[in-house]
Amino acid sequence: MNPGASGSSRLSLPTILGFALSNLPLGALAVAVAVYLPPYFASNLGVSLAVVGGAWMTVRLLDIGVDPVLGVIMDRTRTRLGRYRFWMLLGAPVLMLSVFALFQAPHGIGLVYLIGWLLVFYLGTSILGLGHSAWGANLSKEYHERSRLFGVVAALGVIGAVVVLLIPIGAEALGRDATEIVPDMGWFIFWLIPVSMIWMLLRTPEIIAPETDHPRFRLRDYWSLLVKPDLLRLFLAQMALTLGPGWMSALYIFFFTDSRGFTATEASILLLIYVLAGIAGAPLTALLARRLSKHRTLMVTTTAYSIGLCMVMILPKGNVAAAIPAMFWCGFMAAGFDLMIRAMLADVGDEVRLEQGQERLSLIYALNALAAKIAGAFAIGVTFPLLQRLGYNPTEGAVNTEGAIRSLEWAYIAGPIVFVMLGGACVIGWRLDAERHAQIRRDLDTRDAQYAEAPILESLSSEPAIPVLGDRDS
Repeated sequence: MNPGASGSSRLSLPTILGFALSNLPLGALAVAVAVYLPPYFASNLGVSLAVVGGAWMTVRLLDIGVDPVLGVIMDRTRTRLGRYRFWMLLGAPVLMLSVFALFQAPHGIGLVYLIGWLLVFYLGTSILGLGHSAWGANLSKEYHERSRLFGVVAALGVIGAVVVLLIPIGAEALGRDATEIVPDMGWFIFWLIPVSMIWMLLRTPEIIAPETDHPRFRLRDYWSLLVKPDLLRLFLAQMALTLGPGWMSALYIFFFTDSRGFTATEASILLLIYVLAGIAGAPLTALLARRLSKHRTLMVTTTAYSIGLCMVMILPKGNVAAAIPAMFWCGFMAAGFDLMIRAMLADVGDEVRLEQGQERLSLIYALNALAAKIAGAFAIGVTFPLLQRLGYNPTEGAVNTEGAIRSLEWAYIAGPIVFVMLGGACVIGWRLDAERHAQIRRDLDTRDAQYAEAPILESLSSEPAIPVLGDRDS
């Protein structure tokens, strides 16, 4: 189905699935880097908690300016390959190189090594994440269709995370020791990056929205994005909803083994349940949004997630069967956080294009990625040094005091609940609903009809209908 050729706004399932494939490695990396890589550096490579936490926080702070710059450049890009396709092709090898360096890191690495390769890693994820999100927002124009599209994208990301979580379970069955598990994850993700992108890059149509004859670059237009109330609210929501689950992920292995009495394998199984729940949670959350609207759905899922997290502390220790329902519940609800925000950002992007006459989607997603990066820096940069200050010892085989375990428990439960509930509160009173968005789209369609038809680049083998790095100012 050509989404730009017919009058239908509904994308075919093969088109959506093909586009969503490139989220497989990003979903796998989200779990591997947040849950397994930092403890691996601390427990198996001899890097101190302070160095690990300091490296992550330093990189996130150094990296905060990258996404807005990328967003501005991406919105202005014109190539014979398309706009977003070009950037996806550029970002893939950057990410592959950093994945190899981090997951195959030698024993004895220090702060400089970690900071250097983490910077390359986050550059690669920024390029791919921004390109994919903005491409998706242009691929789907209708309010509810965007929930459907980003729901499938989220589900594919969950599948990538699930496969990564199966690696520790399979490694134990194959007799591989703990020092080999994280490098195995790295090799899997390394090859998944190019394989998963081939179909998407070759076959997903790319639609470039027409622009008015306004100047291509006006500082006041960019400043207006920074102070736009809806974008500020989504910025804060993204920050809170990244920090909450990220905080939990950073402490997950320590909490479930030392506090809840599970083995490392059992903890991985429960995390697998949590992530697997997202395969159902993402599309069903998108379906719920058709009835409740996106912002109300976000408030419902954040509240339900917090209730489920409280249940973890009252479950019997070491009982996998009792923990499964609570973990499934939390994972099901968390699956809706990111996809609702991404779909809401796409709607705001239409409003911005109507106001300014120019595409700003890449920059809008870049500003939201900035929020996620700031939150991600604090998730590890605060929790790890905090645990060390409270006397918790993460070294394999170490015996921690009852006070240190209690501090670990409070940190694991309180932080995520506070931030997740704050994220839901950020969209109370949201007004950009389906009815208002439909009017925005009608106004855009009317104005777009006055300009050249939006070009579609069907595949890399077709003749593009867009200029090469077009400088319309010249």
